[in-house]
Amino acid sequence: MTQKTEDLDRLILEALDEDDRAVLAEIGEEPGYFSQALGLFGGKLGWVMWGMYFVNILGAVVAAWAGWQMFQTSDPAAVMRWGVLVLAALNIGIFMKGGMGVQLQHNRILRELKRVELQLARGQAKGSV
Repeated sequence: MTQKTEDLDRLILEALDEDDRAVLAEIGEEPGYFSQALGLFGGKLGWVMWGMYFVNILGAVVAAWAGWQMFQTSDPAAVMRWGVLVLAALNIGIFMKGGMGVQLQHNRILRELKRVELQLARGQAKGSV
């Protein structure tokens, strides 16, 4: 994290009372990358992520096979055809990984919004008492 972000986090923690600090400690730190990545495969869109992952693996296998075929032939036209298939399969894989990355970021933003909602709800509950 940058220095400004760390200062902002420190200021937020200082502004919270003891109950809010306890709730934030209970929620814990942001999960690590691998926990977040594996979390993509659950929930409402888990089946979509599994489909994207399968297509990604299929694209990698097709790219490897087409690459092998491309280097085994000596006909220039066939080399071009296999090369186009390699590029298309790699493009599909990159597209799928990009979509999964967007979903990962989406989940991170939703997690932070839920933390803010929790703090707002607790603040409103304290204000009404």
